[in-house]
Amino acid sequence: MSSSHLPSIAGAMPSVTDEASIKLSESVRWNNTAVRAMESGGSVDESMSCLHNALAASADIEAAAPFSCSPLGTTTSVAFPQQLNSSAADPKSCTPDFDMKECPAISLPSVSPSLYIYQRDAYDEGMHTFATPLMICHLLDYHRVVATILYNIGQVYIRRNEDKEALSAFQCALSATKLCFEHDGKIETTDGGGASIIGIYHNVGHIHYRAGRYEEALNVYSEALRLTRAAFGFYHLDVASTLNCIGVLYFHKPNSQCDKAMDLYMQSLDIRRAILGSEHKDVATTLNNIGRVHYMKGQYDAAMSMYCESLRIRRSVLGPDALDVAATTYNAGQTHHQIGELDHAMRLYKEFLRIASTQLGKEHRDVAIITKCIAQIYHERDEYDKATELYREALRSGKASLGTEHPEIASTLNKIGNLYYELGDFDSALQAYKEGLEVERAVLDSNHPNIVVTLTNIAQIYKNRQDYQAALGMYYEALGIQRRSLGNSHTNVATTLSSIGLITYQMGNFSRSFEVYQEVLRIRRDASDDDDLDVASTLNSIGLLLFKQGLHKLALASFMESLRIRHKLLGHEHRDVAIVLYNIATIHLETGNEGEAMKFYEETLEVERAALGPTHEDVVLTLQHIGQVHQQRGDLNQALEYFLEALAIERELMGSNSIRVARTLNHIGNVYLQRGDVENLMASYSEALRIYRDAGRNDSDLVIAGYNFYCLSKLHPECAAAA
Repeated sequence: MSSSHLPSIAGAMPSVTDEASIKLSESVRWNNTAVRAMESGGSVDESMSCLHNALAASADIEAAAPFSCSPLGTTTSVAFPQQLNSSAADPKSCTPDFDMKECPAISLPSVSPSLYIYQRDAYDEGMHTFATPLMICHLLDYHRVVATILYNIGQVYIRRNEDKEALSAFQCALSATKLCFEHDGKIETTDGGGASIIGIYHNVGHIHYRAGRYEEALNVYSEALRLTRAAFGFYHLDVASTLNCIGVLYFHKPNSQCDKAMDLYMQSLDIRRAILGSEHKDVATTLNNIGRVHYMKGQYDAAMSMYCESLRIRRSVLGPDALDVAATTYNAGQTHHQIGELDHAMRLYKEFLRIASTQLGKEHRDVAIITKCIAQIYHERDEYDKATELYREALRSGKASLGTEHPEIASTLNKIGNLYYELGDFDSALQAYKEGLEVERAVLDSNHPNIVVTLTNIAQIYKNRQDYQAALGMYYEALGIQRRSLGNSHTNVATTLSSIGLITYQMGNFSRSFEVYQEVLRIRRDASDDDDLDVASTLNSIGLLLFKQGLHKLALASFMESLRIRHKLLGHEHRDVAIVLYNIATIHLETGNEGEAMKFYEETLEVERAALGPTHEDVVLTLQHIGQVHQQRGDLNQALEYFLEALAIERELMGSNSIRVARTLNHIGNVYLQRGDVENLMASYSEALRIYRDAGRNDSDLVIAGYNFYCLSKLHPECAAAA
């Protein structure tokens, strides 16, 4: 575009010389050349070179007309940032040093290394309303031209991922635009009319948002909303866009304010539907955002309804292979996954993978993420070989796209560790967890909860190996992080303390374990009322500790209170009820109250059969204890009946050559010995001895006579490592 084709600016700037008019026209030409280069996918360096030339030409206007650089007849200068005075492009096109004061240096707070959220420019959250570089097509004054050039320089820096420099350019553009506003009162311009205050505010807010500086972003977007409503009223598309952006911020804040986000989204949706109709892509974007709020609140049916409507519009407007279609497809798949509809989730995940692989390439972060999600479904289906293959593929593509130190790499390593843990391959699980922990320590805040989870997973493996000191080291490190980040009275602190209490119990340090569980009980009672399942669990653990120390009366009181709570909250046919009934029976047996012991054992057996089925391992253990009580009371026929039932279940569950089968045969032989039934006792002893020998055990493992053959206590079944 030659200067002869530009409109005369003399009418707008009566005091500006012809030379200044030529320079202004030259600035406009360079600006528009840069914009065309960006719109056609040209080099950002080429665009930056053009914009620096535009800025240099505008600076020469002051030299051409130093007495008046604006339509207001003032000599007010725009403050240019120092870093705009040089360029990585052709040195001949670099802007010379300006005789203007610099913008103040911008100091940005460091971005948290744990920042890892949905914010990906490839997908539309509705945060890019003002992300397009601006042409200048109308007669503009000097400050509006300069503001537009600076605005476009900011857009180039954003495309270079140089947010600090972009923020400096936008702030200088804002200074110039405010001078225009003082002159013409325009908050926003028409197409081709240059940069607007609202557009600049949106870009500044978006830079803060991408860096996780939510409060700064909220302040900027809130000011944009105030100005927009003041200029256009409450029913305007820029109002809708700004409401949506503020909603996104509330959604992503560390303590997500979902209700606030939902209110803002709904206001935005109402405006967009009224002005744009129901089939517009911006309507689909807001629907997708609303779906995410429903998902976060656990309202999965409502979330799915929003995603389906958004997906329908996006497929219709954007086509089936658009990245925004992929984004909503993923969200819908995640919802199906959450509610256990694995086939639906798998179908949608694979659709996302197809689109993302085509649009982004196979070594992209989101391809790695979705591959991990697909692997997780195979994992949940117990298809371990396929899950392992895909987890490894996700790890490979993740490292290729993100490097070796990234939260996503740590997440995948932990998933691999969980899989190996479930397979009982503790060596491989430990290696994966340790690699994940190393990455987490490199990229996450030192008090990040993910580090706690990984430490706990490692501790669980050490505990299973009976390496209790190593397990305690991991748990105490996790406890330190939780206390620093959550305080001393948080329920997560109680959970870790409970694990420490269990290990010290297993190490035989009952006094230390009792102290720990007392602290756990205090925290849990303070966090809820007495009728709480975690309180009941802690009371059961304290009862076991008191029992081990011979404090039977206190132990019985603790068990009875645990039973009361569990009866109230779980009913009478639940496994946890059976556990505490069993422990109560054990105390009565230990104190010689065989009648009460039998009553509670039989109640335990009834609950276990109802809750777990007639052939569960817990049923076996209870049958054996009832048999023992009958044996001690001299009711040998009844004792034999219970032992034989336990034997039949063990053979069904574990096979006829199990060591546990041998032990039960041994006990049956002892009953036959008491009865004087030599033939049956020899058959039982012989079969038990054969199993022991086949297993490489000593003949001395066969114990003849004696009653007290079990350590009587049940604990809650251990949980698998946390995901």
